[in-house]
Amino acid sequence: MTGYDIPIAQLPRVGAVLLKLLKTMGIETCRDLIFYFPYRFDDFSRTLRIADLTIGETVTINGRIDMIANRRSRNRRMIVTEAFVSDESGSIKVVWFNQPFLIKNIQVGDEVVLSGKTSDTYYDLQMVSPAYEKKSVTKDTLHTARLVPVYSLPTHCSQKQFRALMHSALEACASSVEEPLPQGMRERERLLYVEEALWAIHFPTDANLFQEARRRFAIEELFMLQLFIQRARSASAAMTAHAIDHHRDVTKDFLASLPFSFTEDQRAVAQEIMGDMTKKIPMNRLLQGDVGSGKTVVAALAMLNVVKSGLQCAFMAPTEILAQQHYATLCKLFETFGVRIALYTGQYHESTAAIGGVPSRAGELSTSKEELTSSISKGEIDIIIGTHALIQERVVFKNLAFVVIDEQHRFGVRQRKLLKEKNVDGTMPHLLSMTATPIPRSLALTVYGDLDISTIRQMPKGRKKITTKIVPKAYREWTVDFIKKQIHAGRQVFILCPLIDESDILGVKSVREEYKRLHTGVLSDIRLGMLHGKMKKDEKESVMRAMLEGQVDVLVTTSVVEVGIDIPNASIMLIEGAERFGLAQLHQLRGRVGRAEHQSYCFLAPSDEGKEEIARLKAVVASNDGFALAQKDLELRGEGDIFGLRQSGLPRLRIATLFDVDLIQKAREYAAVYHPILNDYPELKDRITTFQDTVHLE
Repeated sequence: MTGYDIPIAQLPRVGAVLLKLLKTMGIETCRDLIFYFPYRFDDFSRTLRIADLTIGETVTINGRIDMIANRRSRNRRMIVTEAFVSDESGSIKVVWFNQPFLIKNIQVGDEVVLSGKTSDTYYDLQMVSPAYEKKSVTKDTLHTARLVPVYSLPTHCSQKQFRALMHSALEACASSVEEPLPQGMRERERLLYVEEALWAIHFPTDANLFQEARRRFAIEELFMLQLFIQRARSASAAMTAHAIDHHRDVTKDFLASLPFSFTEDQRAVAQEIMGDMTKKIPMNRLLQGDVGSGKTVVAALAMLNVVKSGLQCAFMAPTEILAQQHYATLCKLFETFGVRIALYTGQYHESTAAIGGVPSRAGELSTSKEELTSSISKGEIDIIIGTHALIQERVVFKNLAFVVIDEQHRFGVRQRKLLKEKNVDGTMPHLLSMTATPIPRSLALTVYGDLDISTIRQMPKGRKKITTKIVPKAYREWTVDFIKKQIHAGRQVFILCPLIDESDILGVKSVREEYKRLHTGVLSDIRLGMLHGKMKKDEKESVMRAMLEGQVDVLVTTSVVEVGIDIPNASIMLIEGAERFGLAQLHQLRGRVGRAEHQSYCFLAPSDEGKEEIARLKAVVASNDGFALAQKDLELRGEGDIFGLRQSGLPRLRIATLFDVDLIQKAREYAAVYHPILNDYPELKDRITTFQDTVHLE
C-alpha cells in the first residue's frame, strides 16, 4: 500500500459520520480525496482596512473581536449572532445566522480574519455570514484571505470541515504520489510536477498558479482517456471478424427495390461501412444523422450483404416497441430477398420463414422463446431484432458477424466481449452504432475516439420541412384551436412538459397537471394519453402502442419520447417550458414529427419569455441543422446538457472539458507516441486502469 492509498479513516478528525458521508462521494482512500477537485473558488485574496471598505465588495479584514452575542430574530425563528470587529482604522458590525456555537469559538479579544461581502444597514456597513479564522490557530489561512476552494459536498458535510481534511490529506500523502506523466511530455509542455500541482489545484497562492495546475490535470485526464481509447482500438484490432463479401448484384437489386433513391451521403456512408466490413478487423463505427435521414436503410443494405455471405446479424433497439417497428420495417425491405428475420423481446417472439425463397409476412410465424433461441443457435435465423435482452439473456449465435445498435453510442469493451462469448465461432462481430444525436467535433475526438464516425447530413428529397414557431402565452388559445383542427384532419399530437409532477419553485408545467387540465378542459372531447419515466415498463409500452395504433390523439409526455417510438401520423410537437431544454434536445424532439407526407409543426412555448431565453429559442426556429445547434448548445450550456450524452456513456471527466480543444489534440498526439511503449512506463500503465474506473468507461 502506497502512501496515498491509505484509508481515510487513518487521517485525524475523521469520525464514523464523516467516514460514511465520504463513502457516498466515492472517497475511501487518500488518493480518492486529493483527486477530488474543487468546482470553484471564492476570491478572498483582497485585504483592506475597515475604514477603506465600501458597499458590495468581497474582501478580507483583520481585526479584533470587541463584542459578540446571540439574540433571537424578531419572529423568533432564528438565532442571530452579532459581533463588532475593529482594527486601527475603525470598526464594523458582523452578523451570522443560526450559528449560536460561534460565541464559544470566537470570544472578545480574539484576533480574527474575516472574509466575505459587505452590505449596508440603516446606519453603517456590515458583513453578513463571513468566513472566519482565528489568527492564533494557524499561520496560513485555509478559509479566508486567499483563493478558497469550494467543493461539491453532501448536505451534512461542511466546506470548512472538508477543506481542513483535504489539507491534512495533502500534508500526509501528496509527496508520495508518483508522477504518471512521462518526463519528456511534462518538460515539453512545461507542466507542474504532480505534488506541486495537487497543492495548487486545492490551495493556490494566486489565480495563475491555479490555471497552471488545472491545465496540467486537464491534459493528464485527456491523455489517460486517449490512452484508454488507443488500448480499446488495439484490443479490437487484435480480434478476428468475418470478412464480408460485397455482393454488388444484390446491392443493386436492393437499391432498385426502394421507392426512393439514396442521397449522396447515404451512398458515401454505405461505402465506408462496406469497406470496413470486407476486412477481418472488427469494425467499430458510429453512424450519425438526423431523424429521417435514412440511417436504418443504410444499415439494412449492410445486413443484406452479411446475410448473403451466409452469416447472421443482430439489431438492438432501446425499447421493445421500437424493436417491433424495426422488425416490421426490415420485413418490408427484405420482402423479396429470402431473408429469415426474428423478433426477440421480452413480450413478443415472431419470425418470418423463408418459403421457396420468399419470406412469409411479419408475424405469420409465431414461435416460443425456446424454439427461437434454438433456431438462432443453429443459424436458421439470419437477422435477430430485439432489445439488449439479446446479450443479457441466454441467446447464442452460430456465426454472428454484424451488430447494429440504435441510439447507444458507446457499446463498451465488456459488452463487446460478451458478444464474442455468445458467438459459437469465436469471432467478434462488426459493430455499427446509430444515433440521431449530433456530436460536436471536440466530443467526438474526446469520448468517441475509438469509433470511426460516419455522418449523413442530407435529408431525402421531397421531405417537407417542419415549421417551427415560438408561441408566447398570448397565443396559447390559437395553438389549442390549431391542434384541434389537426386532430379532426386525422393527425396526432405530442404535448411535452419538462416535469412529471408540479413544482411551485420552478413554475413550469408538469405532465400530470397538464394531462388533468386538458382532460377536464379544452381537450375533454379528445382521446388523451399520458407518458412519463416513472411509469412501469409495461405501462409505457402500452401507451406507446396505443399512440402507434391511432387509439390516442394527443400524448402528454416528458422527454422520454426522444427515442424509442416512431409515429408517422404525428404532425405537431408542442413543447411547454421550451427554454428549459438544450437546443440539440429541442431539435431532437422536433424530429419526432414530420415522419410522413403530412406538413408538420413544432411549437416552442416558453414559460420564461425573457430576452435571453427567446434569443436561444430563435436559434432553433432559424436552423434545421442539428450539428450546428449541437455546437451552439455546447458553447451555451456545456457538454453535460447536450441531449443524449448522460445516457450514452459520456465519461465523468473531473477537470477537463470539451472546450479544451487544443489540449484534446495534444493528448491525442502524445497518446499515439506513448501507447506503443507503455511497458516502459509502469506507473502510467497502472493509471489507465484507475482512470477507467474513475470515469466509468467500460
